[in-house]
Amino acid sequence: MISYTLNGKLRQGPACSVAELVDSEVGTRTGVAVAIDGAVVPASQWSRTLAEGNAVDILTAVQGG
Repeated sequence: MISYTLNGKLRQGPACSVAELVDSEVGTRTGVAVAIDGAVVPASQWSRTLAEGNAVDILTAVQGG
């Protein structure tokens, strides 16, 4: 188990990849951006495993006007 923050909230869970976290939290990878510790993580690097203490931000695009 690791501790990390997700969009400013403390979370605990098993170490997982960025892709697995996006899938479980958002349900789709389309229109999603991820930053870890303030640095954008390109989708090509979403196989990266989260580490203890990471600050993760997941942003989703929303249509509207």
